[in-house]
Amino acid sequence: MDPTQHDRPAEDRHVPVLLGTSVELLAPALQEPGSIYVDATLGMGGHATAVLRAAPQARLVGIDRDSAALELARERLDREGVGDRATLVHATYDEIPEVLEELGLPGAHGVMMDLGLSSFQIDTADRGFSYSVDAPLDMRMDTASGGPTAADLLRDLPEAEISRILHDLGDERFARRIARRIVAQRETVPLTRSGELVALLDSAIPNSSKASGGHPAKRTFQALRIAVNEELEILASAIESALDCLHVGGRIVVESYHSGEDRLVKTAFARRTRSSAPPGLPVELEEHKPTFSPIVRGALQADEAERGTNTRAASVRLRALTRTRLAERAH
Repeated sequence: MDPTQHDRPAEDRHVPVLLGTSVELLAPALQEPGSIYVDATLGMGGHATAVLRAAPQARLVGIDRDSAALELARERLDREGVGDRATLVHATYDEIPEVLEELGLPGAHGVMMDLGLSSFQIDTADRGFSYSVDAPLDMRMDTASGGPTAADLLRDLPEAEISRILHDLGDERFARRIARRIVAQRETVPLTRSGELVALLDSAIPNSSKASGGHPAKRTFQALRIAVNEELEILASAIESALDCLHVGGRIVVESYHSGEDRLVKTAFARRTRSSAPPGLPVELEEHKPTFSPIVRGALQADEAERGTNTRAASVRLRALTRTRLAERAH
């Protein structure tokens, strides 16, 4: 870990995006004694701490796939005086039903998902998430559970699949050119470090395209991280699980930072807020009514002031729903 970051408390290393908005949206559903708040992407506990303060009767079930982040979150929650209301679990967020069942909880009253990469993971130099620090090309959020690294993918995947990943998950215009360079490079020496990949990208991307759009490595590093951690595959399942676990009156808030993430969230939310009545039916029966209702219009974005002080806020899209009724059981 970056020595300048290692000794700093979590609250000084990470500024949660749209924090006030998230708390305002979630807190009304968490005011009854025993309310259960699931933070499915706990990170360093920024959102969780603020929600617990705003909902003093609520209990937290904090989930994260990164065991090191869980340790930092535990320290922060204890330091902030709310740790006695928190149960932290090492899991991925598509395991919400299993986590709640193991804890003997029938459901949740609030769910938060803050997707993407956390400041802690960027700060941990030896994980290879950052293109600004030379480190092994790992990019796994959960190093304890194994699985292929970014270096493994670049060494083993066909050129066409590398190109697809860069284009679809990173919106990289030069995906084909970059994939071709990567495959040519690995014929002699495979890429194993982030610095090597940055140098390759710098030579592969035309100078005329480097003047705008941020660092030329940004899109490729994003795409590889999403692929390594199977983020979109897990998210598709996790959204459904989170919606299913909510009690009537419960609320869910999801913050996305990539078009692929937001598309999955938008699609799942639209399906739950749409009537299932057949076209032309004169009266909407109770069993056809939507099971959820939006509590924000479309997707909220951070204002100019927050975007100016928090780089993660630039691309955020926040969507939120409340559960209005239970789905009819199939007979």
